[in-house]
Amino acid sequence: MLNGSCHCGAVSFEIGQTPEFLLSCNCSICRRLSTLWVYSDKVPITLHAPEDSTIAYTWGDKMLAFHSCKTCGCTTHWASLADDKIVVNSRLCPPDQIKDIRIRHFDGADSWQFLD
Repeated sequence: MLNGSCHCGAVSFEIGQTPEFLLSCNCSICRRLSTLWVYSDKVPITLHAPEDSTIAYTWGDKMLAFHSCKTCGCTTHWASLADDKIVVNSRLCPPDQIKDIRIRHFDGADSWQFLD
């Protein structure tokens, strides 16, 4: 199991098994946030984000809400506004937990294809 939390600990998550890969996206927001995503449809994820603990940011087609901790500002996850899919930021896990997991690069800025 992998564990992660924002800097202050107000938001945390558990990833129930080691994911096959972490996803690095080059879209405009992911590049700026420098995230490595783990998808809930690939592995079991439990998110602990008490009500009002995050600030949600949406733009464009308003299909996703990026969540950041209200206290420390760390981007913790994004949630689909169309279904119950969540994706957590594995950069919030201790480095030794994710160091051996493959990173796949995704072209979210243009082709919507994996680059590797």
